Amino acid sequence: MEKLAFNLKEFISAFVVLFAIIDITGSIPVILNLKSKGAYYNPTKTTILSLLTMIGFLLAGEVILKLFNVDVQSFAVAGSLIIFVLAIEMIFGVEIFKLESEFKNTTIIPLVFPLIAGAGTFTSLLSLRAEYNVLNIILALIFNMIVVFFVLRFITKIENILGKGGTYILRKFFGVILLAISVKLFTSNVAIIIGEAFKGVIK
Repeated sequence: MEKLAFNLKEFISAFVVLFAIIDITGSIPVILNLKSKGAYYNPTKTTILSLLTMIGFLLAGEVILKLFNVDVQSFAVAGSLIIFVLAIEMIFGVEIFKLESEFKNTTIIPLVFPLIAGAGTFTSLLSLRAEYNVLNIILALIFNMIVVFFVLRFITKIENILGKGGTYILRKFFGVILLAISVKLFTSNVAIIIGEAFKGVIK
């Protein structure tokens, strides 16, 4: 069983990765667009459901991978490539996910999934799990969900404060950070895989 140990550096790094992936600030235009169409959501319910979904995947995701005979390092490498693509999307403004919803209550779809707890977030969680203590990741998730709650609760005011230019700059800035993190995840986990492969050859 993994020993829980708090590490400030790991917590901050995990927080930044998840903040960039969840990209709740970048989702402000999407959420405002939903509201303009008469859609509604519950900020508290959205936040809690997103947190529980992500913690559940963080704790059980490795078990699920074992069913497919995939180790965490290999998944982390695959995940780093997905994070890389997401970073490119944020930096160059390439739209991959287009929101289409006929439902007025958008709490679960598309807010919880796939906007907040989407494929990119799941991949990032297991990629982080390969390097960081689970306690630091969970704490980073909780603090990210606090940010998500306040954004959802005060979205109109935040949009007025940031403005279109502020939201644009923030998205690009975290896109660059995410790009650097994806490279780090790739190189560190590939090194582990290669090291294990050489051990097998030597034996």
